[in-house]
Amino acid sequence: MTNQRKAFALRLDPALHAAIERSAAADLRSTNAQIEILLREALARRGVKPIPAAPPKRGRPRRED
Repeated sequence: MTNQRKAFALRLDPALHAAIERSAAADLRSTNAQIEILLREALARRGVKPIPAAPPKRGRPRRED
């Protein structure tokens, strides 16, 4: 499994962000890791399984004749 992460801006209500920070501190996680855990749990409750990204292609592309 590759450890690639997609970075993007997320705008949150300050009160929600503070609650997530408190929850993360209680679980000894970063805020980012806590948000990821919460998203995974929410998807699991809905029966959605994340599809792992395909590994990057390695080597030179095949030469076309």
